Amino acid sequence: MLKLYGGAFSRASIVKWYLEELEVPYEFVLLDMQAGEHRSPEYLKINPFGKVPAIVDGDFQLWESGAILLYLNDKYGQTSLTPEERGIFSQWVLFANATLGPGVFVEANREKEMPRLLTPLNEIFQHQPFLLGNEFSVADVAVGSMLAYIPTMLKLDLSAYPAVVNYIKQITERPAFQKSIGKR
Repeated sequence: MLKLYGGAFSRASIVKWYLEELEVPYEFVLLDMQAGEHRSPEYLKINPFGKVPAIVDGDFQLWESGAILLYLNDKYGQTSLTPEERGIFSQWVLFANATLGPGVFVEANREKEMPRLLTPLNEIFQHQPFLLGNEFSVADVAVGSMLAYIPTMLKLDLSAYPAVVNYIKQITERPAFQKSIGKR
């Protein structure tokens, strides 16, 4: 069975969400970050940087939430992706982790970056329910998780972006979201 390693408040919840969406059985291994379990010799064999999340799927080990999402999509999700489709999924997962997250969650960036990031997303969601059209995908897990944290963790006013607010409402009502991130 696939094992997901994570801390109580870590990006492992994003991976949990996607595993729930895919209905892939997994075991969650909760590491006590305060006690330093992520720095134990056993865990450092899985991720030498001592960061979470990480997965062990049979003999395969992988860390970094975005890489894990893309791996899960390739193995359990969308099948027979063209290089272009895989590129689009990768683009959105990398955007979530490398651009959206730092643009919103790093306070020094927020004032300048939020309008530049949320205005185009608002325009996308005015025309379609999900990032890539009418179907929910790994892109929505990556970007949607970052967006869903804004009103809960940062308590920021998103009223200037009503389509983003509607999107957040829509994804946070998904049963798989409720079983994972919604439990926090």
